[in-house]
Amino acid sequence: MSAGQADSPLVPATSRRRRPLSELLAGRVNKQKYKPEREQKLQEAAVYLLKRHQNLNDLFLEVGGIQCKKTLCFTSLIDHEISGVPGTHSKSFIVSTVQEQASKLGVPVGILSARTAASTLEQLCQAPEESRKAALLNSEQRKKLSSLLDIAQDLLEHGLFCRVSFCQELWKVQHSLVLEAVWQLHSKSIIGLEELIESHSDSQTVVDWVYNNLFLVCEQIENAIKEVDVAEHILSDFMRIFIQRGFQKVPDLRRNVELEKMPQICIAVLQKILTYILSALATEIQEESSTFKTVKCWLNMFRCSVYGSMVSPDSLQKFFSYTLTQILIYNPILKVCDAVQRQKDWSFARTCPLLTTLYRRLFVIFNPKLLIEHLQEVLETHEVNWQLVLSCVSTLVVCLAEAQQLVKDLLAHLMIKAFESYDLESMITAFLIARQAALEGPSVFIPYAEWFKVSFGNVSGYHGCSKKALVFLFKFLSDLVPFEAPQYMKIHILHPPLVPVKYRSLLMEYITLAKTRLADLKVAMEDMGLYEDLSSTNEVTEPHCQAQQDVEKAIQVFEQTGKIPVTVMEASIFRKPYYVSRFLPALLIPRVLPGTPDSRMVFIDSLRRADKLPPNLYSNYLQACSTAEERQLEDQVMKMESGNAGEPLEQLKGELEDLRSLIINPANYDALSAQIAVISEKLKVILGDRDDSGIETSRIHLHFHSVKLGQWEQKVTDLLLTSFCQNLMASSRFNPPDRQGCWPSLFVKMICGHRHLLPALFARFYQLIYHQGESLSDIHVLGLAALAVHLNESKSLVPELVLGTSAHAKTHLVTEFWENLLSCRFQKSFSICIRFCVAAISYTLCKFSSHSFDVLCDCLPAGLVKKVQFFVLRMYLEARGTICQEDIVDLPWKNLSCPSVDWKKAALCLWKQKKFQELLKEKQFQLTYRDWLLFEMEVKPDNDILSDAERQYFHHWALYQQYLPESSVAGGCDGDLEKACLILVETMVDFCLRSSSCPPLENSESSICGNIVNRDILSRLQEMVLELELERWRGPSFGPSDDGGHFMFRIFQKRLQSIENGSTIGERLLKQQELLVYKSILMGLPPSVLISTHVSGWQRSLHCEDFFHFVNNELKNISPKECALTHDIIIHFFRGLLSACLNCKDPSKEVNLILTACQTHCPIILSSAVLWWPRLEPVLQCQWKRHFKTVLPQEVAHIATCQQFARSFLPSEAALSFKPCTPWIAAASVHFAVHQQGDLETTKKSLKKLGCEGEELLVSLFFFSLMGLLSSYLAPNERMNSQKSLDICAEVLGCLEKRKLSWLVLFQLTKKENASNGRYQILLHLASDQYLRLLPFAFYSLVAYFDDDLFNREQAFPYVAVDMYLKLVQLFVAGETSVISAKAHLSPKHGIQVDPFGLITKARLFLLHSLPQCPRRSFSSLMELLATCEKFDPEVKAALLSSQQSPEDADLYSEPLLF
Repeated sequence: MSAGQADSPLVPATSRRRRPLSELLAGRVNKQKYKPEREQKLQEAAVYLLKRHQNLNDLFLEVGGIQCKKTLCFTSLIDHEISGVPGTHSKSFIVSTVQEQASKLGVPVGILSARTAASTLEQLCQAPEESRKAALLNSEQRKKLSSLLDIAQDLLEHGLFCRVSFCQELWKVQHSLVLEAVWQLHSKSIIGLEELIESHSDSQTVVDWVYNNLFLVCEQIENAIKEVDVAEHILSDFMRIFIQRGFQKVPDLRRNVELEKMPQICIAVLQKILTYILSALATEIQEESSTFKTVKCWLNMFRCSVYGSMVSPDSLQKFFSYTLTQILIYNPILKVCDAVQRQKDWSFARTCPLLTTLYRRLFVIFNPKLLIEHLQEVLETHEVNWQLVLSCVSTLVVCLAEAQQLVKDLLAHLMIKAFESYDLESMITAFLIARQAALEGPSVFIPYAEWFKVSFGNVSGYHGCSKKALVFLFKFLSDLVPFEAPQYMKIHILHPPLVPVKYRSLLMEYITLAKTRLADLKVAMEDMGLYEDLSSTNEVTEPHCQAQQDVEKAIQVFEQTGKIPVTVMEASIFRKPYYVSRFLPALLIPRVLPGTPDSRMVFIDSLRRADKLPPNLYSNYLQACSTAEERQLEDQVMKMESGNAGEPLEQLKGELEDLRSLIINPANYDALSAQIAVISEKLKVILGDRDDSGIETSRIHLHFHSVKLGQWEQKVTDLLLTSFCQNLMASSRFNPPDRQGCWPSLFVKMICGHRHLLPALFARFYQLIYHQGESLSDIHVLGLAALAVHLNESKSLVPELVLGTSAHAKTHLVTEFWENLLSCRFQKSFSICIRFCVAAISYTLCKFSSHSFDVLCDCLPAGLVKKVQFFVLRMYLEARGTICQEDIVDLPWKNLSCPSVDWKKAALCLWKQKKFQELLKEKQFQLTYRDWLLFEMEVKPDNDILSDAERQYFHHWALYQQYLPESSVAGGCDGDLEKACLILVETMVDFCLRSSSCPPLENSESSICGNIVNRDILSRLQEMVLELELERWRGPSFGPSDDGGHFMFRIFQKRLQSIENGSTIGERLLKQQELLVYKSILMGLPPSVLISTHVSGWQRSLHCEDFFHFVNNELKNISPKECALTHDIIIHFFRGLLSACLNCKDPSKEVNLILTACQTHCPIILSSAVLWWPRLEPVLQCQWKRHFKTVLPQEVAHIATCQQFARSFLPSEAALSFKPCTPWIAAASVHFAVHQQGDLETTKKSLKKLGCEGEELLVSLFFFSLMGLLSSYLAPNERMNSQKSLDICAEVLGCLEKRKLSWLVLFQLTKKENASNGRYQILLHLASDQYLRLLPFAFYSLVAYFDDDLFNREQAFPYVAVDMYLKLVQLFVAGETSVISAKAHLSPKHGIQVDPFGLITKARLFLLHSLPQCPRRSFSSLMELLATCEKFDPEVKAALLSSQQSPEDADLYSEPLLF
């Protein structure tokens, strides 16, 4: 049936009876023979007929005629509802109407309602003709859509809505639809987005429509601020569906085209979105452009938080994995040569931030290992875009800390693969990735030079030293030469692959090619810097600029480590042309040398002492610096004599006088700012018109003991200071400070704006207060105090101050400057301190009386408040005790503004003021017990304002009445006497370390105790410790005691744990200085402090574990004598031991037990006692006889026995007597006797008598001789110089060799796995850590005396020799051997001249000559040293390996190529 035939029966006719459609169809069936295929055709024709009528309202009118004029219209219903007119049709009416109309038409009601809704939706979404197509609805459209959705929802509930038909109708009007309307249909469950997408037969049309509309949403989201949430919901819902359906798990069974259609559409849309993003990022888009905003909007959809639990983690990971793959393979047009040339522009910092953001959001869902595996898979299976791949690598190593090792593993995999199958792609990929990661800096990835050395600079390199692999490697490197940057070629030349001799021609060909290329680029190999940055944007840095950068970097490293950088040391040997022609000239640029050596001067002096600076070059440098200083002085004189400075100074003086006239008259306060601005301009003229606005003055260095101001600097600062003081006093005659306006603050801020003037101002401040304080008038003191307050108020404008000249000088804020300035060491300084502090605080309380309490506290320097408390309590008895507070505001300042100031009255008035007492309750202003101790220690008893009796009374009052009972919150000790001692000791140590009067370390320790530690404070400590000792001894005499050791050692241990074992000389010296302070404190306390007591029942026993630990770990390392402590601490220990044993039941037994414990736990005490026995014995005899009539305890007598053995040793004619009990103690006695005797010939004859002695005594004596040799290097003396010590060592060694005794055990004591050294392990506790580290130096000093048969006789000798050589090289690299060479230069007459580098060279030649002669069995234990050999001396490693190779393989490792 045709369409036309279907129309005719439906047309009404007036001449015929109206019959329903069913009757008509029934009639046709009767007239025609029924056929099943006809029924199908009839249904299709009916559907086609309905589709032809686009306006269903007209269809209703056509069918219903005049009777159907009131048919249902969705649009009119919606309009009535929106306009607020009450609806005339209920939902039931709509349902019934739709059903009636469908019945009349004979059409399924679902199809009719779907077409009606689609038509209404089309009308709703239509925009005005002049407006552009929108993706979002306006508010009115949104309300209408809501009503339409309600109708559709009701029809759905009654089963009167066909989704399929609705989808088809929507696609017909797709160009009119707004995406938000479609999304609302999805949100209200009218029709799902998936159903709508799948209903269209043309997938490409669907993809284009969805993408275009989503793109519109992103474009319009910036303009529709109120609809941002709606737009983001639209995008996120669409993305969720695309990810869920595009990356879902599809079942393997019953797969068909329909099942795959939706995933294909989803992936196609996502691909178009990603393509747009990448194409936009490929161009340089501006942040203000619409493209940038659109891309940024899309990138928000790559956050995991957008999807939450709505998308399965598996699907989301598949999507991110797919996205990352598509990024890496997008538009792969770049060639490898392009990547080699341009990869420096693809670092993380230079990559578009939007792209790095996309990478980082993709990385979130993966762990680093999966990311690397995925990157590897893409690289192996796809053609990639190198720019995107390398920028991805940079983002990976920068953003993920775990990526560094994973990238190393990836590089190792690629390199192995490259050399196994000679795969060029794997090779270039590895090089590009290594270089790209190295571009991000050493904090992120190892430098390219290090990676190249590790990969090819050793025998175990990837190239394997086979010819085919070497040809492959050098062919690859040669192919890179035309494209790569000069820095990489320099690295390849300076750190070439390790090549056997017979293949050296391959390397030389490459080096020639690379040098030719560098010459074409006008880059010289000699100009390569020591610290050249491969990530630099500049291809070639000017040689002089690079050398200057190297110098600055080297000085920076030297400041941090305290030793010459290894890079500089290597350059002085292996890169001498650059070192001499570039580095040293840049370092030795003539300048005016500072009064106190700075870092550059110390660095230059270190190079000179290390023989790295030619003497003539150094002398020329000093002469040029002297010339520069003379020229500067001449310029200054000419400037002062020119007369031009006089006029500006006079003008400045006139402007300052005008300022005073304005200050006096309050009516002129408004003109103050303008006048101060004029003064500032005059200062600019005097200062040379320098603009300080952009100056980077982060610190001001003040050298208190070498303050020198130029003539003009002093004139300007004096003029400003005098003007401020005069202005303050002139204005104070009429008004108190709080009514004087803001001129002082403006004046000080103006001065702070001239940064070049601040150093001179603070230096002049220091001169006036510190040196001329007594002669300053009250007006000057008041003015300077007020100026200090306003400088503190403007502290944000003042740079940090560096006080002192020490390399470890700390920086201080201006707030702390005043506390350091006001010293109270001498009687004369008390007056200026109390005057200045009282004036400053009184001025502050008055000036800022109307401000808040917080402002007052911020403007007032806390150090001045603490100083006032200290001075007032110390000087005025009236202030000690209960305070009667007076609530007076301006009384302190009134007392100070009088012509004649009574400073005691002013101080007590301030002390009683209520506001001041409220300040003292604040934590920052409290004078704590520690603060009081620090201030009190500054006072010199000989120059104190108090007498000895007054000072002692004040100390007792402060300790026992003020701070001991006070709570710790208020700065006291909570009534704990031990806590008071603990704080006192810690404060004493801190004061000694920071004191500028600290004597050098070479001085005796007694001077430290006498000069640094205040003797009165030390007396107070002795009193408190004695009181605690008496309490300890008077404690319970029964029951076990829980004695955790003396608190003094706990203090030391706690402080030492907080100090790191510094590797620099400066750090070690600071630790030594602190240990000397500890020692001096112990020497000032009762000797019994060193001995602890344990009570068990009625028995008392002694133990010294704390003291032993302190000696073994710390004290022995600062002793100037080898294997012995100083005599004072030894005598102190024995006196304490004999005193402590008095309360024991068997004193002699307790002494014997302690000394027996010394043999195993602290043997250096016994060796020290042997050394100092002539001075120790009278003291012990006297003390023991005071209490006992018996002889000394047995173990003490054994020390005397060993002394007698040593005395019988020296006369060469006498026979040895008094066989000692302990061999090593006897050896120590002999050693010290030999060194004290000093006659070499007599010593040699006496040593022959030891031939019959035991092995342990001889080996121990050899150990002591080695320590003596090292001591002669470190501390040369005339009696036993280094040559004599070396001869004694050789004699003892000869005795050992004659008896075929093994002595190598001494050089294996630190080897933990060597259990056979048990009897000699005790020797480790006798020497300091420095001496043990320097054992390799002593070993190779004796190399000329080694027996020729030693290699064959001692199987362990090759291992010991190589181990000692490697440790010697490590000592040299670490700079520890420089101490020996420095001492040798200082005292050339004390023995032989020692050259550490020459000793290393001699040791190296000895090894290379001797190793081939060693039996093969000797090399079994050498394998563990190969890694260290490779790091410090590859040639020695090659020699070790070659000694084990067969003859046919020997040529491969015979001579490695170093350059």
